[in-house]
Amino acid sequence: MSTENDNPLLLANQACFALYSANLAMTRVYRPLLEALELTYPQYLAMLLLWEQDGQTMKALGERLLLDSGTLTPLLKRLEGQGLVTRGRDPADERLVRIHLTPQGTALRERATGLPERIAAAANCPLPDLAGLRDALLSLRDSLNAAADRD
Repeated sequence: MSTENDNPLLLANQACFALYSANLAMTRVYRPLLEALELTYPQYLAMLLLWEQDGQTMKALGERLLLDSGTLTPLLKRLEGQGLVTRGRDPADERLVRIHLTPQGTALRERATGLPERIAAAANCPLPDLAGLRDALLSLRDSLNAAADRD
């Protein structure tokens, strides 16, 4: 006998809505933390990549962030206006634009260091558990992308 809880078309039974609403909640927690750093969430993601490896090309940043140049260019211009990065042509290949951290951009990393722990505390979830969730979400993303590419 089927119950209403088994109904696949209930909003409460949708994995997509659980993911969407969790993303909204995550954004609400990040917002004040990032405001203290004077960054938006997409800017924070770009800074994370530059803290990993300074001097990346705009193309590489866009690929890693899943952003097209029309979205990435204004984001990087704002970071440049804040004095956090510089943009310049690669001397070896003028077609490439390289993004470099300024000393101020490098120093901002120290102020951002505690963010993962604060997110874990807000989620009432230890960092290793969040890492497991991240891995499961990345696996889900990859499976969905593979399915979309087959269609």
